[in-house]
Amino acid sequence: MNETEATPALHQLKSTPTAAKWTGRVISGLVGLAFLASAVGKFVGGTGLEEGFAHLGLPMDIQYPLAILELVIAIIYLVPQTAVLGAILLTGYIGGAICTHWRVGDVFVVQVIIGVLIWLGVFLRDRRLWVLMPMRL
Repeated sequence: MNETEATPALHQLKSTPTAAKWTGRVISGLVGLAFLASAVGKFVGGTGLEEGFAHLGLPMDIQYPLAILELVIAIIYLVPQTAVLGAILLTGYIGGAICTHWRVGDVFVVQVIIGVLIWLGVFLRDRRLWVLMPMRL
């Protein structure tokens, strides 16, 4: 069996539908803005941040490295050419956030929703992912 026979769906892909592409861009933009805002909040600091870090058992000396990490990953995610890499990195980041909140007994539904939105945005923007992650009803 040659490569064309093994992956016929990949070779028959048409362009991503406009509505899906724009919906994905909006979702990805909102997710990216949320992470950029979170990074800026960590750079600015304040009593709310200190209370949040204390509640989660995080030392304040990771404030700036965490902000830089969020900022860099959000930018990688928002650049179309590196969006899948950014989604992978954001998934890891969100996994850590879920674990951190779970450890202290907080509700982590928002983090799960953000994780789903990270991939939904990329999925809707890039039709090549439709072959890798087929949605069957």
